[in-house]
Amino acid sequence: MKRPIKRIVVTLVVLGLIVAAAGRYFQHGNGQAASFRTAQVTRGKLLVSISATGTVEPEEVIDVGAQVLGRILSFGKDAGGTTVDYGSVVEEGTVLAHIDDSLYLTEVAQAEAQVQSAKAGLEHAEAELEQMKANLHQVSRDWERAQKLGPSEALAQVSYDAYKSAYEIAKANVAMGEAAILQARAAIAQAEASLRRAQQNLGYCTIKSPVKGVIIDRRVNIGQTVVASLNAPSLFLLAKDLTRMQVWVAVNEADIGKIRPGQPVTFTVDAFPGETFQGEVRKVRLNGSMTQSVVIYTVEITTDNSDGRLLPYLTANVLFELDRRSDVFLAPNAALRWNPSRGQIAPEFREAFDNRSQSPSGAAGDVANRGVVWAVQSRYVRPVPLRVGLTDDVMTEVEGEGLTEGLVVVTALQTGSPRQAGSETETTNPFAPKLPPRPGGGRGGPPR
Repeated sequence: MKRPIKRIVVTLVVLGLIVAAAGRYFQHGNGQAASFRTAQVTRGKLLVSISATGTVEPEEVIDVGAQVLGRILSFGKDAGGTTVDYGSVVEEGTVLAHIDDSLYLTEVAQAEAQVQSAKAGLEHAEAELEQMKANLHQVSRDWERAQKLGPSEALAQVSYDAYKSAYEIAKANVAMGEAAILQARAAIAQAEASLRRAQQNLGYCTIKSPVKGVIIDRRVNIGQTVVASLNAPSLFLLAKDLTRMQVWVAVNEADIGKIRPGQPVTFTVDAFPGETFQGEVRKVRLNGSMTQSVVIYTVEITTDNSDGRLLPYLTANVLFELDRRSDVFLAPNAALRWNPSRGQIAPEFREAFDNRSQSPSGAAGDVANRGVVWAVQSRYVRPVPLRVGLTDDVMTEVEGEGLTEGLVVVTALQTGSPRQAGSETETTNPFAPKLPPRPGGGRGGPPR
C-alpha cells in the first residue's frame, strides 16, 4: 500500500510544478513579464553611400627612360641646385643624368667625315661634268662641219662616221656626268642623315626632364650601366603635378551600376586619422578584372592636393555618396524588422493586427514601401504605420502621421527580471530547472 501512495504523491507534486511553470510562462506571454529593447526615432541627416578601398595616385606619371647604351656618369641639378634625387622638383628641360658618350662622339666624328667625303665627291662629279660638256661642245662643232660636207671626195665615209660617233659618245658622257652629280648629292643627303642620327644618339646621352614635375622614384645609381634593347630602361619616375591627385578605387560589379561621373566622394587615409578629404568621380574604367569569381572595376576619383599633404600610393578608405537627406525622421532598421506576438500588442490594436496579418501584403514589419514600428505603451506595444525611404543599412528614412521626434520604439525583445533588462535577448524553457546564481557570475556561470 505504501508504494502506490508514494507514486501518487510524486505524481501530484510533478503535476503541480508543471502547472505552476506553465502559468508563469503564459502570464509572461501576455506581456506582463516582458521587457523590451528600445530606441528613439530621431530627426537628422541621412547619407546613403558605398564603401570601397583604393590607392592615391599621381594624376599623370611619366616614366623617363634611356634610348642608348652606356654607363651613368653623373646626375644633374634640380631647381634648388642640389643633385637630382627622390622628391626633387625639376623644370622642363632640366638635366637629370649624363650617360657615357665616348662611343657616340666617335660615331658623330665618323658621320661628319662621311659628309665631307660625299661633298668632295659632288665637287669631283661637277668638275668632270664641266669637262664632258666642253668635250661635247667641241665634237658637236666637228659633227656640224661633217654634216655640211657629207660623205664626198672631200670627206671620206669613215671620217664622217667617226665624227658622228664622237658626238654621240660626248653627249652620253654629259648625261652620265649629270647622273653622277645626282648620285653625289644623294650620298651627301645619306651622310648628313647618318650625322643627324649620330648627333641624336649623342644627345640621348643627356637625360632631360620632359615636363615640370617632381621625381618620385630614382631607379639608377652612378656607375650603373643601362642597356636599351626592345624596351627602354626606366631611370626616373616623374609626377607631372602633385597638386592634383587621383584615387584608384576597386568597386565590385554589384555596386558599379550606382557609380556615375561627377558623383561626390569622401575618403580618409591612415596618415591623417580623423580627417576627411573630398573628391569627385572622374571616370569608370571598362576593363574589369576577375578577382575570386567577382568582377572588379577601377573607378578614378580626382581630388585637390594644393597643400601637398596627400602622398602617392597612400591607401584610401572611400565613400561614394549615392543620396542624401536632411531634416528627416530616422528609425533604426531593427525597429522596422521587429514583430510582436499578439499578446504583446495593446488590446485595442489586436483586431487591427489580426486583419493586417490576414492581408497577403500586410504582414507586420513589411518595409518594402510601407512599414510599421511598435511604440511602447505601458506594458504593451502599439503599431505606428509609416512609409519608408532611403536607408544606410543602420537607419531608415521614415514618415507618417504618428511619428514624433523622440518616439520610443521597440527593436528587440528581452526576457528575464527587470534588473536583466540590459542583457542580451534570450529564449528560455519554462519547464527547465533554473540554477541559483553564483556570487559575481551569471546564472549558473563561473564567477567573473
